[in-house]
Order: sequence, then C-alpha cells, then structure tokens
Amino acid sequence: MRKPRRSTARGDPYQLQLQLEGQIRTADQLLERLRQAGLHGITSCRLTRNRAVMVSFSGKQLRVHRAYLGAPPEVLRAIAIFVNARTRTERRSAQRVILSFPVHTKVHPPVRRPGKPSAEDAAVLRELAKAHRHYNRHLFGGRLGEIGIRISGRMRSRLGQYTAASPYGEPAEIAISRAHLRKHGWEEVLHTLLHEMVHQWQAESGYEIDHGPTFRRKAVEVGVAPHARRELRPAKAGRVVSPHELLLRAARHE
Repeated sequence: MRKPRRSTARGDPYQLQLQLEGQIRTADQLLERLRQAGLHGITSCRLTRNRAVMVSFSGKQLRVHRAYLGAPPEVLRAIAIFVNARTRTERRSAQRVILSFPVHTKVHPPVRRPGKPSAEDAAVLRELAKAHRHYNRHLFGGRLGEIGIRISGRMRSRLGQYTAASPYGEPAEIAISRAHLRKHGWEEVLHTLLHEMVHQWQAESGYEIDHGPTFRRKAVEVGVAPHARRELRPAKAGRVVSPHELLLRAARHE
C-alpha cells in the first residue's frame, strides 16, 4: 500500500502567495511592497483613515488609507503607477483599479457625530445653506439633494471638500476651510461652495468624482473655474465678511 501523499497546494493559490509574502501590517512594510511593485521617488508612507481620499502624495511622502494594507498585488501595482504616472490616461487607469478595492469591507470607522457649532459658525453655516439652496434652484434645476455643510479647522491646503455618503452610514457633506473663510472673502467662499456642488452633482448623477471633462463642462456651465485648484490672494481689508457680521445679518432676518 502506498503512503498517502500530502497535498502541498491546497486552497486558493493566491492565498498561498499571500501567506508566503507575509501580511502587510505597517506603513514601512507597505512602502517596501510598493517599491517591489515599481514605486520610486517616495521616501515615506503614512497611513490614514480619511474616508474621502484613498491615496495622495506630496513631494516624497505618500498617504494611503490603512485599508490598503490588505490590498492584492494588482492594486498595489496600481498605486505605484498612480504615483509615478507620466500621463493623465495612465493615472486615470490606475485610479480606477485603486477605487475598485472595497475599502469599506476592510475598515469600518465609527460614524462621525458632529458637535454643535458655535453661534458664529452657525450663522456662517446658515448663509452657506441659503447659498446652496439658491444655487441648486437656479443653476442645477433643483435636482441636488439637501446636504450637510460644516466648517473645518483642519484644512490647510484645501479650500473645500465634497465627501460622498459612505457605505457604513455617514451622509454626504461639504466642508469649507475655516482659514479660507478668514483670508479670502465671502465671494471666494461662495465660489468654493459652488465648486463642491459640482462634485455633489457628479456623485448624485452617477459620474466619477474627479476634475475630468465632465467636471470641467459642468463647472463652465455654472460659472466656476474648471480646475482642481485656483490660486488666491488674501482679500483686501473690508472685503472679508466676518462671522460676527453674518450673525448680525441673520438676526435681522429672523
């Protein structure tokens, strides 16, 4: 009687590959695996829990959502290509692969419960909500849904941000930078709000949220700069509407 042969390749070959390579647990391990996938020019990697931005880079630092610690090799290759791409087409192709990875099944962050805004912030938010309703009615045909707006003190380089609803219960929202409010004047803040409303329109219309041709066409249609970024200078004295002034303005209409 022959001795039974022990199987050496049970189950999924891909799972076996993961076991041989070892599970990625830290930012340094992820960076090393990305280098093996072709990444170059990056010297540090930081893991994030940002539910709006999955992968970003600035200078030699890479920021990656921590869910990608469990991403398969083809997604890691896409991250490397996204960072080092030489053409927009190449980067967009890599972006589609990156965003196809089901981040929400890997990490379930707690649903954010925003605190009650101060009286001054509440006055600003009422004016922003009023502007949102006005733009929605006159520029989007009333097709956009109501959305929460908040003021963020954490934004340094961004003027505003639209975040789509998450699969784990957080609603869509628009955030406006507090520094932007203080530096650039109310007209520029309204321009930023309208920019983010174009992203809201993309999401609610089933388009990819980006700054591609669909965004640019709609931005021109509603009258905002069709670019991802715009250079601003601090507003001249007297042109910045303070939260206190907005509070008084709101009180007059109550």
